Amino acid sequence: MSKKEIEVILTQPVVSLNAHEGDQVKVSSGYARNFLLPHGKAIPASSGNRRTIDALKARRVERETVELEHMRELHESLKSLRLHIKVKTGEAGKMFGAVTSGMICDELKNQFDVELEKRRVHLPKAIKEVGEFDVKLNLHAEIEAELKVFIESEKSEESLEDNEVKPASSD
Repeated sequence: MSKKEIEVILTQPVVSLNAHEGDQVKVSSGYARNFLLPHGKAIPASSGNRRTIDALKARRVERETVELEHMRELHESLKSLRLHIKVKTGEAGKMFGAVTSGMICDELKNQFDVELEKRRVHLPKAIKEVGEFDVKLNLHAEIEAELKVFIESEKSEESLEDNEVKPASSD
């Protein structure tokens, strides 16, 4: 038994197919019928619909140009940024949990109002210690950047506050 495949023209990028709008791809008829067509992600590849390919490709080129320019601007602004992340640590300075790419994106948004998808933050493994780290950012296929990330312990601030409270309560 062979799967029945049909050709469709994508109207928007589909990550699972690694394809963009305007691309003509062969997919299983079930995938097209149950997902792509009902969600408006594709149209059937017919002679009438083939005329829309040029318009979709032009829109794609325009979107990619805007995205590339935005990423170039972001690359320039990230050169001077220093991201500080405070984490909870135990008695010996050991971190509870780890700093992940999602946390880095959240802190970029909170501290600098920079929105970045976590898939663009390249961490080979989560950061599990306090210190200074250079984190690679894959902003675009043509643009990579490095971000200085400082992981700091909240413990030092808490112990200072505890020391201030103790003398006041011993009077």
